[in-house]
Amino acid sequence: MALKVAVQMDHVSSITIRGDSTFALCLEAQGRGHELFHYTPDRLSLRDGAATARVETLSLTEDQGRHFTLGAPEKVDLSTMDVVLLRQDPPFDMNYITSTHILERIHPGTLVVNDPAWVRNMPEKIFVTEFAELMPETLITKDPAEVAAFRAEFGEIVMKPLYGNGGAGVFHLTKEDRNLSSFMETFALLFREPFIVQRYLKDVRKGDKRVILIDGEPVGAINRVPSETDARSNMHVGGRAEPTELTAREREICEAIGPTLKARGQVFVGIDVIGDYLTEINVTSPTGIREVKRFGGADIAALFWDAIEARL
Repeated sequence: MALKVAVQMDHVSSITIRGDSTFALCLEAQGRGHELFHYTPDRLSLRDGAATARVETLSLTEDQGRHFTLGAPEKVDLSTMDVVLLRQDPPFDMNYITSTHILERIHPGTLVVNDPAWVRNMPEKIFVTEFAELMPETLITKDPAEVAAFRAEFGEIVMKPLYGNGGAGVFHLTKEDRNLSSFMETFALLFREPFIVQRYLKDVRKGDKRVILIDGEPVGAINRVPSETDARSNMHVGGRAEPTELTAREREICEAIGPTLKARGQVFVGIDVIGDYLTEINVTSPTGIREVKRFGGADIAALFWDAIEARL
């Protein structure tokens, strides 16, 4: 069955295809004969209850710089699509939230993946606290006294923006570090929202594992090891990807969160695990599937479309 698939994403010209999960999902859809339509979030509109977008037909090839061909823009009612992939990168801000409100108007008549209402209501660094028993000690606050007390209790902490992404603004602070007050002052100027503070996990030097779940089931993982000069393991800031297998603890974590993810329509999810602890649940635009396949793991793009086609 050929499907009409609209992809709400950062412009296809801006992606690096070697590591881009959206590209992999679209390439698999194209290989199955589905018709692809591309648009960026700024082309999304709502008028008289109808969600529309100016879309372009999209075709892809594995050739960076010449990896896409777009047709002429055409305004379409997104309810005429079979599937809409919500795949633009965070930050998870009011622009992102507005997209979810608009796309909610067509779901589930048109299948929006991931479910936009739950994407909106499950901010990644807050949703994960529903599973506090699986996490390191975590504080969400803007109160400097609370942050100072948290560091006094645990010694080493990690501090980051609550709605940030990609490792931006992540700081590792030791008990002796004298910059905590300055960091909090700077964060307060840059972000209106609270901060998230966690107990520092020394196991991060061994890697920050990304585990991919489809329909609540783990289907693959990669380990991301930080460089010697950085506390962050994100690959675009110098982290190194390496093959890995799921541990018994990681399977236990997936079993605990999987039913909730499936019940809330989160088909494609990436979780982050350091040592024995769950640190994030990524539902907005998770990545990692190309690296999993490159290291000999599952073809997660194929598993994703198997799940979508089963729904339809």
